[in-house]
Amino acid sequence: MFNLILFGPPGAGKGTQSERLIDKYNLVHLSTGDILRSEVSAQTELGLQAKGLMDRGDLVPDEIVIGMIKSKLQGNGDATGFIFDGFPRTEAQAEALDALLQDLETSITMMVALEVEEEELITRLLKRGAISGRSDDQDKSIILNRIEEYNAKTAPIKNYYRAQNKFQSIRGLGSIDEIFDRISGSIDLVI
Repeated sequence: MFNLILFGPPGAGKGTQSERLIDKYNLVHLSTGDILRSEVSAQTELGLQAKGLMDRGDLVPDEIVIGMIKSKLQGNGDATGFIFDGFPRTEAQAEALDALLQDLETSITMMVALEVEEEELITRLLKRGAISGRSDDQDKSIILNRIEEYNAKTAPIKNYYRAQNKFQSIRGLGSIDEIFDRISGSIDLVI
């Protein structure tokens, strides 16, 4: 089973590239945001727990998110692999994900990190905000805060996967096709 974490700061192109990777490698997309909304909508036990927390404005604890991911993994037993989007965001989440996957007799194959300079991220996000209307992509100070949060809290888990020899840095500049070719070339060396 091929399990990929597509990683990078806001505006790096993860969404664009993940769609292409899903098609090329026949992966199941696991977006924690989508999973959370789906579980709440389906009123599953975990979804109801999460809804109660979210209604109070609390963060959903890692153990509930991991439980939801476990449910999705088990519900797609015939999958050839998964692409993780938006998870893990911390080393504790990475450790919990590794433990879960080990219980299911699989593991993360690799983490691909799209590396893009801050000024380019800002340019991309402002452009996306103008097209999509997303308010968090229209305000440079909010964008800078999101990038700072990523750098402070999320980027350090690159070292977690680097220590496992599962980390691959990919230059995230160029055309969509050029970036996709770089990612695919890196993946094809591993699988």
